[in-house]
Amino acid sequence: MAEFVARPIIGLEIHVQLATRTKMFCGCPLEFGAPPNSRVCPVCGGLPGALPVINRQAFEYAVRTALALNCRIAALTKWDRKSYYYPDLPKNYQISQYDLPLGSDGRFEISAAEVGDAAGAESTSTAGTRAVRIRRAHLEEDAGKNTHEGLDHTRVDLNRAGTPLLEIVTEPDLANADETYAFCVELQRLVRHLGVSEADMQKGHMRFEPNVNVAITFEGREYRTPISEIKNLNSFRHVHDAVAYEIRRQVAAWEADRDYTLDKLGKMNFGWDDVRGVTEFQRGKEEAHDYRYFPDPDLTPVTVDDAWLNELRGGLCELPLTRVSRYVEQHGLSRVDADNLAADRASAELFDAAVAAGADGRTLARQFLSFWAAEANRRQGTIAKLGVDPAHMADLARLVHEGLINATTAAGVASMLIERRQSPTVIVEAEGMLQVRDEGAMERWINEAIAANPKAWADAKGIPKKAQAALGFIRGQVMKLSAGKADPRMVGELLEKKLRE
Repeated sequence: MAEFVARPIIGLEIHVQLATRTKMFCGCPLEFGAPPNSRVCPVCGGLPGALPVINRQAFEYAVRTALALNCRIAALTKWDRKSYYYPDLPKNYQISQYDLPLGSDGRFEISAAEVGDAAGAESTSTAGTRAVRIRRAHLEEDAGKNTHEGLDHTRVDLNRAGTPLLEIVTEPDLANADETYAFCVELQRLVRHLGVSEADMQKGHMRFEPNVNVAITFEGREYRTPISEIKNLNSFRHVHDAVAYEIRRQVAAWEADRDYTLDKLGKMNFGWDDVRGVTEFQRGKEEAHDYRYFPDPDLTPVTVDDAWLNELRGGLCELPLTRVSRYVEQHGLSRVDADNLAADRASAELFDAAVAAGADGRTLARQFLSFWAAEANRRQGTIAKLGVDPAHMADLARLVHEGLINATTAAGVASMLIERRQSPTVIVEAEGMLQVRDEGAMERWINEAIAANPKAWADAKGIPKKAQAALGFIRGQVMKLSAGKADPRMVGELLEKKLRE
């Protein structure tokens, strides 16, 4: 039987809305949820004679992101008019960058932990990354928004028209839906770390357009299915599910018709129906000549000299995956734990500040990922937004690391700390929470627990299948008698010693 191999080929186009106060080429404020057409001027409204002015902050945000993507930054870049005719494009062209993008030939690493999350399982990888090539990164302006009201008319809101967008285009290096999902998650984390975008999916700050086709090897020949560009996906789940479905659909289409190939059908645009879980054909894909690109005569080219580039490069923060690798190396954390710690920049910087204040990294990481994360979730925020002094976090980690309190007590202290803003040492001493390590007191509690539970103690001593559970029960009774103050490690050691007597 002839061998059949299907290899997905996936690239991404991503539009990232930049977090500037004003639009790309005019002074209109960017305000999500403002009344329709209330943030429009002659420039973004496309009135004749209105001249655009470049938003410097948007340009710097774009260059900063391109640097973080390891792109080569163009010394000279220009602006081009991309012509097409939609109701939400008042000028009948979009200002974009065509043949001289500000960034090109980059590389972005994705985390194996994120690939594991997409697959619904925790990654066991320690190396944990793989590179995806970046073809280009360029600036452009967004269109307005069409709202279709039934069959007879469409409402057009131009508040979004002129919003600065960074378009990032990858090479087709992604191999499956899980990797595509991971790339999108990692990119969102990157732009948030850089402070260039809020990357709020609910507000449309990031829109993804996967380009999918499949290389099929059969009977010694390779066939390529048509390239499907799936338009305007605004959630990671939609990206994952749309790519996974499209791969299956294309393989099935080729098996049904051997002429279902790129050579015969070219490129096509599809939409995603999340309710039905299917892609839907929209139209044939336009080529560059269809847009009639030409340089915008109203905007001067931009020169990025070495001084400006070095200034922007010097302003980059520590990048997420660099921080993850540092946590693994410095604190001996698993890649997954380090990945979770680095997810939010402000919280990661708080962790670093607490370590600098004397906290043991492993102990503090356990606390961040357990009770500090729980406190943040209860308040629907991040750990950084709890407003806890890093020195107090370091003090709490020290109390646990030195065995003065146990992890359960520490969780209670953390809750008090948020309310009282006192040092953990002061709270622990005032509340009488210090862990008891006196061997005599331990012996009394152990003997009392054994006397009250003779059957459990007999099981711990004599029945191998029940021994572990029985010993755990006795340990729990000792902790209960001590009101949680007994040192669990010492309790365990003394119980083991008693078993050997």
